[in-house]
Amino acid sequence: MTTDITYLSGYRLMWIFVMFDLPVGTKQQSREATKFREFLLDQGFEMSQFSVYARFCNGKDSYESHLRKIERNLPEKGDIHVLTFTDKQYENIIRFSSQRRQKQRKNPDQLALF
Repeated sequence: MTTDITYLSGYRLMWIFVMFDLPVGTKQQSREATKFREFLLDQGFEMSQFSVYARFCNGKDSYESHLRKIERNLPEKGDIHVLTFTDKQYENIIRFSSQRRQKQRKNPDQLALF
């Protein structure tokens, strides 16, 4: 691992967004959708909207690891999209709530290690 400052630059740090449209017409489908949401929460994602979850990660290797975990836990049916944004791109997202522009979110100053 490098100690170069570019290692932690806002262009290397990333956000992963998982967006999905899962069927919930039957009890089984509803259980699978709930199970997928709970899986994302257990993996450190936070709900941005009901079917949109986001997670901060420290680069492409971490992203690839999370992508493999998502792929292993896909529900039987439905559509799932995984997007990535650099930290710099994420800080420029414009948010509206109840027809009002929201303040830009503060990106983490440092990566939290557990």
